[in-house]
Amino acid sequence: MSRIAVVLFNLGGPDSPRAIRPFLRNLFSDPAIVGAPTPVRLPLAEMISRTRLKLAKANYGAIGGASPLGRETEAQASALAGRLASLRPQDEARVFVAMRYWRPFAEETARAVAAFAPDEIVLTPLYPQYSTTTTESSLGAWSKAYRGPGRQHTFCCYFDDERLAEAHAGLIRRAWETAGSPAGVRLLFSAHGLPERISASGDPYRWQVEQTCAKVAARLGPEWDWRVCYQSRVGPLRWIGPSTTEEIEAAGAEGFGVIIDPIAFVSEHVETLVELDRDYAAFATRVGADPYIRVPTLRDDEVFIESLAQLVIKALADGEEGVRPGAGRCPAGLTRCALKARTA
Repeated sequence: MSRIAVVLFNLGGPDSPRAIRPFLRNLFSDPAIVGAPTPVRLPLAEMISRTRLKLAKANYGAIGGASPLGRETEAQASALAGRLASLRPQDEARVFVAMRYWRPFAEETARAVAAFAPDEIVLTPLYPQYSTTTTESSLGAWSKAYRGPGRQHTFCCYFDDERLAEAHAGLIRRAWETAGSPAGVRLLFSAHGLPERISASGDPYRWQVEQTCAKVAARLGPEWDWRVCYQSRVGPLRWIGPSTTEEIEAAGAEGFGVIIDPIAFVSEHVETLVELDRDYAAFATRVGADPYIRVPTLRDDEVFIESLAQLVIKALADGEEGVRPGAGRCPAGLTRCALKARTA
């Protein structure tokens, strides 16, 4: 029997109105998000968290004052633990959650994992597509925090995992059918955006997002008209595009409604419940993109949980400590990923 600790990583979200400002401060203090030197970055994070607080409070107030991401991640952890118990009944597997910008932080989770004293640890990002701003940042925080026992395995990405694509395709079909199977709708895969300078530096996120979208679209069939777009732009920098609003407007101008799949999000949070469900829905009405259908995030979808479970099993079966991709490797020019750094 082996003692297996699976650590799920996500960004986290404020769990009360009082947590909103410190959450923002933690977010903008991360050098992966704001690349300025520490003496500049920390005061800047304080200023941004203060100036954005009113809008952030209004947005979180619209969804009950807090983010649901924490409780949805705990539900994913519970579902994954149950599936691993079925797949590996001879082992004792526990699933832990480590958030980057709000509780439970990596330091707290690291203490809990060390107390469990695992033989094997599988570091499991809830970011299917790798980015320096998400996966690398979370794994870096874990590396600094964890000092306990256990051989560590990581899958750095799973953007082209077959079950991930199947889970998305299933949710898209169900959302479309629930809306009455309308004709004349364009599928928009909406991912969180990224500044162009980060993407141009060799970050593989954009390429991986596009690969995920192509894989999901292939499962849906050639009759689906689809586009890839990006949301949640912040600040004055140039961001990768096209933006989700641009694609909604284009669809409306061409006589299409839209069905939006949040392709890079695995849990509901303010970007889906406010940006997609309120702001973009209202924008779609103004530009004539009717109907407007929003696909739910993966959450604890059975196929998605099976995807995670099989990736954990694969990481353990590889035997050696280290970083493994969920599936394929990125093109040669996309050098800023954990796998390439470890094998260079």
